[in-house]
Formats: sequence, C-alpha cells, structure tokens
Amino acid sequence: MTSTRRTRMETVASDVVIIGGGAAGMFAGARLREMGISVTVLEPTGQTLRKLRISGKGRCNLTNNCTVENVLKNVIRNPKFLYSALDNLSPQDTMAWFENHGVPLKTERGGRVFPVSDKASDVAAVLEKSDIKIIKDRALGILTENGAVTGVRGEKGEYKANYVILATGGKSYPKTGSTGDGYKLASDLGHTISEPKASLVPIETAERFSEELYSLTTKNVTLSLYGNKKKPIYSELGEMNFTKYGIAGPLSLSASCFIDDKQDYKIIIDLKPGLTMEQLVKRIQRDFDETPNLNFSESLGKLFPRELRADMVRLSGIDRDKPCNQITREEKEALAHLTKGLTLTVTGLRPIEEGIVTRGGVKVGEINPKTMESKLISGLYFAGEIIDCDAMTGGYNLQIAFATAETAAKAISDKKQESEAIWE
Repeated sequence: MTSTRRTRMETVASDVVIIGGGAAGMFAGARLREMGISVTVLEPTGQTLRKLRISGKGRCNLTNNCTVENVLKNVIRNPKFLYSALDNLSPQDTMAWFENHGVPLKTERGGRVFPVSDKASDVAAVLEKSDIKIIKDRALGILTENGAVTGVRGEKGEYKANYVILATGGKSYPKTGSTGDGYKLASDLGHTISEPKASLVPIETAERFSEELYSLTTKNVTLSLYGNKKKPIYSELGEMNFTKYGIAGPLSLSASCFIDDKQDYKIIIDLKPGLTMEQLVKRIQRDFDETPNLNFSESLGKLFPRELRADMVRLSGIDRDKPCNQITREEKEALAHLTKGLTLTVTGLRPIEEGIVTRGGVKVGEINPKTMESKLISGLYFAGEIIDCDAMTGGYNLQIAFATAETAAKAISDKKQESEAIWE
C-alpha cells in the first residue's frame, strides 16, 4: 500500500513514533508494519529517504556481501556494540529481505551490493510501500512520564505512542534532512553525545595541483595514511581524485575515518603499485631509450595519464625541456621514488556538511546493545547514524542502519507482546 502523508495539525496515536524518515527509520517502520504494529514517521522535510537516493552515486550500495566478522572489522568506532544487531540482521539477511520484496541484487568489487537496476530509487520504493503514516513535522521533544515514553511533541501537534525510535541520522548532508536534531532530543532526556564530526569525507592537504588534474579519476593506486609511527594507519588499493583543496574519492574517504586532531598525518600515494622500485626504474629507462630525443615533459605518455604529467614534471624537479638521453640515473631514480611515494601533508578534513556519514552521536554505553533501547528512558530506542558507530565505505554504514533498526523493531514487538499478555 502507498504511504499516507499528512500535513495538517492533528493528534495522532500509534504504537510507535519514528523520528526521522531515513534508511534506519523507514526500515524500522517497514519491519514493524510486517509485525502488525502501527507506525507514524515524523519527517520534517516531508520527503523520506533523500540521502539513500543519492548514496552510491544514485546506485545505493545497500550492504556488503560478507560475514558479520568482516563487517565488524570495517567498523571504526564501537564495533563490539553491534554484535547483537548484526546477529539479528546479517548482510545476507538484508540481501534476502530486499530480494524477497522485489529488488534483485548484485555483488560487485569488494563485496559491494547494489540493486541490479543500479537505481537507488528501487530500494527506496520498497521501503515506502509499507503502509506507514508519514507526517511532515519536526519533533521538538520526546514526551515522558515516570521515566517512560508517552509520545512526541512536534511543531504541529502531539503524537501519542508507547514507543519512540530516534532515527534522525547525523549532521552530514544537511540538505537531505540530517540537521542534528536528534542530538538535542536525546540530550534533553539525559543522554550524552560524543561530538559529531565528519567521517567518510574528502581530505585537505597543503599541496596543490593543476586544475587539469581535477577531472582525472586516478585508478589502481595505493594510498597509505601515516601518523606519528612508521607503520601506516591505513593502506589500500583503489581510486582517488585530486581536488583544489586536496584529495577525494573512495580511498580518501576511507582514510578520513582514521584522521583526528590528536596527531599530524601524511599521505603517501603509490601511483604504480604493481611495480617494484627496481622494475619501475627499468621501465622509465626503457621508455626514455625509445624516445631519446624527446624532451622530458613529452616522454611521459606511457607512464602517466595526460592530466597528471604536468604535475609530475613540476614535482620531479627535472627540466621539462631536457632531452631523455641527457637525464641522469639519479634523476630517473628520483622520478621512480616520486611515482611510488607521492607525499601529501594533511591539513584537515572538509566540513561535516560534505561528509557521507557522521562520527560521534549518542554514546553506546547508554544504549542496550541487545535491544537498542535507552538505558535511561523506557520505550525510547535508537537506530542508525545517531548512534556513535561508523564504518568504512563499502555498504557497511547502511548495513548498520538496517541492523540497528531491525533490532529496535524486534525488541518493540517483543515488549508489546509481553505487555499485552499481562493484560489478558
């Protein structure tokens, strides 16, 4: 059935009020409806799943086809908190649910799962068919009595309920509705908020590159992030982009998860990870031998993409007009070292508004990991990005959203059944 959307001021009573119409909120709503529980979703924009629709460049990487253990390895903050949630809904359970609801899926590089159609709108459509009341209203406060939830106060009225799920997301991509409202709602009830910061966000560097390079997606390179120790904090093969402020793209986003303000960082990019240093020097020598009379800047066509050549010439320190047959062995070795060790100085991260997800949020020590219920307020549950858990790219963050939503929905269903049994 099509979701009902209401905008007039009214008092609405339902079993559950979900604050936030993002991935976690809508999945929780869909599952609750399948359990026969009435649901009202409050979404201040009136438009649900806006962030999900643009995820994965509009394709929606909705989970990762891997084990629960591998999901946990890719969670940066508080992975142990998610054991029970992922036991309730594993990546395979997520895949099965969407496929059983008419969304065929496919697995791509790195286990990333997408709809076969490559349309995030297909994923959104399934969640929006769940006969949920969706009301365009902003929650101003969660109503309680004797330490238990009684409903939600909104700008347009009150919404009575015995259970509330807070699924407002974080503060990244505020145009999609992630404005951080949930942090105030939670803190007003005594919950502690770990400072929200950007995660999965482009990185700013001291070094600058030519505008021509901005259009290039640099593929099959290795990016290594270093802090104060010799061993890299993060190192991975993949894709990245140079920008006017630094670097972006998948490798940059993943590396950003490990950057904080506690130490200095540098990034080393290996542009030719498939070659050893010795092999690369021989490769450069061979290229120069084939074009002995070409000048240096014109001889790099086989080694680098066109957009990258001018910057590599500049950074090498070799005279651009120097003929190949005059370039010394030391210069060739220096070019090889630059190619396998392009070093960038990290100066910071882009603003939280540009982050894909938010690190920080409601402290996990104040949430029951087996139910997602608040340890402070009976009947209050959390799901998704508002919780202080975040992960790398690859579908892991949406998997966390769905798993915590499933856990909250199951817990509410169990609690409701227990309550009804008492009164029978």
